[in-house]
Amino acid sequence: MSAPNTAVLTETRGNVLIITVNRPEARNAVNADVAHGIAAAVDELDANPQLRVGVLTGAAGTFSAGMDLKAAARGESPSVVDRGFGGITEFDSAKPLIAAVEGFAMGGGFELALACDLVVAASGASFALPEVKRGLIAGGGGAIRLPKRIPHHLAMELLLTGRTIAAGRAAELGLVNRVADDGAALEAALELAEELTANAPLALAAVKQVVRHSDRLPEPEAFTAQRREIRGLYESADFAEGVRAFTEKRAPKWTGQ
Repeated sequence: MSAPNTAVLTETRGNVLIITVNRPEARNAVNADVAHGIAAAVDELDANPQLRVGVLTGAAGTFSAGMDLKAAARGESPSVVDRGFGGITEFDSAKPLIAAVEGFAMGGGFELALACDLVVAASGASFALPEVKRGLIAGGGGAIRLPKRIPHHLAMELLLTGRTIAAGRAAELGLVNRVADDGAALEAALELAEELTANAPLALAAVKQVVRHSDRLPEPEAFTAQRREIRGLYESADFAEGVRAFTEKRAPKWTGQ
């Protein structure tokens, strides 16, 4: 019987799944156990109708130092087939994911945050894609996603220099939604998650789908894909409930149907 995977821990708070990378002895560097643990946790998030939002964080005041180079040298892969680095950078989760960043989000750690939909960072957190300093590039989505999130020349500066930026600067660039006090990133992320869970779960999923389409398809095709999503929402029980709740001046009771 194989030992349980303790490299990634999960905890449910209401409708939110907290996913914690739990390798503090290695600054939460990503090895095979972490990659498969995150993948399994995201599958749990998507499969459980009671869960609506996921929060990805790291244990002991560090988000992630990126790829575990020692594990990689032993032949371990920090990726999951068809899901990318950390089990998530090339995978489209159905439900919103929030990164709660304390301490370092370096290399692959930054790429895990970029794979999330929202980012909350402690004021002392720092971000970098230093792969060029090791003779590599940010291959877990950094070189692809960063230029879509911030202006081209600023993205190129970070990618070409490998420079570290603080949470405040990341927020100025639009990479961070909220900056919290040190030690409070997770609670701030949970507050944001609770705000999301008040909304219709089918609509949250549809927003993610439409944004993906707009990123990957020509505009006319993206509008076609959006119409499919909207048609499905019009036919949902949640839309009917939303209208009733509005007219009755009460909070809606979502079923995800």
